[in-house]
Amino acid sequence: MPVILDPIFAFMDKGGNVLWLIALLVFFMWTLIFERFWYFTIAWKRDRAAAVDSWEGRSERKSWNAKQIRMRLLSESRQLINDNMNVITTCVALCPLLGLLGTVTGMIEVFNVMAVTGGGDAKSMAGGVERSTIPTMAGMVAALSGLFANTYLQRIAGREQQFLEDQLTSDH
Repeated sequence: MPVILDPIFAFMDKGGNVLWLIALLVFFMWTLIFERFWYFTIAWKRDRAAAVDSWEGRSERKSWNAKQIRMRLLSESRQLINDNMNVITTCVALCPLLGLLGTVTGMIEVFNVMAVTGGGDAKSMAGGVERSTIPTMAGMVAALSGLFANTYLQRIAGREQQFLEDQLTSDH
């Protein structure tokens, strides 16, 4: 194993098994976040152009049928824009909950040490306290990073949806 990974594995070992779950969840969450950034910077332009071209290709845009087609184009675009956004929001919410699970498992270890030693041996309880605080911190940091990215992506999604609605006009 490379020497650079030793501190990472030591930190993960101090946090217990729940820290590995948090790491897996963070990897999954940020994969989805990067996919959304990629979509908005590259693929969305093509999808928006296709929707606008489909609408502009119509000869009339004022009838009831035309308005229904416009609503369908907007609805399909909204689905493309908001794809995976709810999953990202759920991952953000799960991060502190997994941190809390790490807190509980670490405190169980502290109580187990107290039961075995029969008292308050601070050195033997320190490992359990450490196992309870590291996942809590990791879950909060992961949730905050995901929250900032999710808020930014929600803003982009709302702006792009509004921009598309403004482009699909019926006045010409």
